Order: sequence, then C-alpha cells, then structure tokens
Amino acid sequence: MSENTGTKYADIEIQMRTWIARFVVGLNLCPFARQPVENGQVKIVVSDARNNEALLEELQSQLSWLDAQPPAATETTLIVIPEMLGDFLDYNDFLDLADALLEEFGWTGQFQFASFHPDYQFAGTLPGDAENYTNRAPWPTLQLLREDSLEAVLANYPEPEQIPEKNIAAMEQLGSAKLADMLRDCR
Repeated sequence: MSENTGTKYADIEIQMRTWIARFVVGLNLCPFARQPVENGQVKIVVSDARNNEALLEELQSQLSWLDAQPPAATETTLIVIPEMLGDFLDYNDFLDLADALLEEFGWTGQFQFASFHPDYQFAGTLPGDAENYTNRAPWPTLQLLREDSLEAVLANYPEPEQIPEKNIAAMEQLGSAKLADMLRDCR
C-alpha cells in the first residue's frame, strides 16, 4: 500500500466514524450502537480489495479475527469497500456471496451482515426516498454483527420490531435533501 493509499484509507476511516457519530448514533438509527462506539468496541477495516475473491478472503479473515475476540474487546467490525461495489446492484449481488461464506465456514447463526451503501435502496422505494438513508453510508460497507449480542440487546429493548418504523419516520421528518447534505458532509 502506498503512502497516498494509506492516507486515503485513514481519511475513509475518519469519514466512516463521522457517519457513525452523526447518523447511526446521532440520529439513533441503531439504539444499541452508542455503548460499543463509546467503549471503543467498533473496529473499522478499510479494504483494498478490487475483486470478489479478494473481498471474500478479507471477510473470512475478519470473521476469523472477530470470532477470536471477546465481545468486550471488539463487539463489531465494519469492512469499508472503497475500491469496488460502487454500483448498488453489484453490491447487492455480492451480499449473496457473503452470506454463502458464513454458511461455508459454519458462522451462520453466529454472525450476520448489516449492509450499507451510498445508494442503498429498499425494494419498493424510489432512489430519493428518505427511508433509504437508514442504510446509506459514505462508502459500501459490510458490518459483521454477533448474533448472540444482537439477540441479547433485542431481548431487553421494548418493542424492537418498531425500530425500522421509527427510523423511517425520523428520516422522513428530516427529508431527503437534508439527509443527502448530511451524508455528503461525512465525506
């Protein structure tokens, strides 16, 4: 990795931490994120992968690493993908490969992915709909989530099934134009 690439990747990590602070925690899109963020339990890896095979190898490596860590040390890992998957449809197709990797290595039921992309679009929505910003990030990103941790926090959260609806309402209240500006400001 060249020095310029290292600087670029350091800048991308800063952009992602800004996004986490402003969107994920700041807008309370994930009510469980504040504690791991404040406790330094969120690892961000900026991948230099440029093809599916290299990215799958990176995912396998990061899943193995996270599996060996206690949740108290690292609760979650975000793998940021600036060199590929810029097209949302390509990104969406890659999610099937990522899920197959979980199955292949026996991590189904132990880990799952949360997905974020600058052009994220839920089925049945228009590209400009505000609700899409619940999963929009400055860069294509896969978050590695521990299912045990997720189940534990959901069990102690009142009406967790209402989180998506609350997020959509919050996004609609802010509006697409403001959200687009906020996301752009993260970069």
